[in-house]
Amino acid sequence: MASPQGAWARALLQLCLLGVLESEGPSYGYALLSRLASAGLDTVKPATLYPALARLAEEDMVEIRWAAGESGPGRKYYSITEKGRFLLGGQRRAWEDFKTAVTALAEGRQ
Repeated sequence: MASPQGAWARALLQLCLLGVLESEGPSYGYALLSRLASAGLDTVKPATLYPALARLAEEDMVEIRWAAGESGPGRKYYSITEKGRFLLGGQRRAWEDFKTAVTALAEGRQ
């Protein structure tokens, strides 16, 4: 049976991206992929990450800024907006409620 981690990571990618951008500051795509992988979410691929970042930008949850590269092409840097921080707060509360309910069910306590 395939691991559900990939589906879970995709479902929670917005929460994870906003959390990383809030706690660690502006970052670019490859660095975000590396950060997610270091946290164990190595199933997230560029084809999933970049559309998620584009949606967050369209919804004004993140801002995009171009910066010149040191020895190569420029990079898009993503940073969380106030609207993104507000959404993140709500998502964190919803995640905690969901996690509590799933844990209780998985452990046979409900």
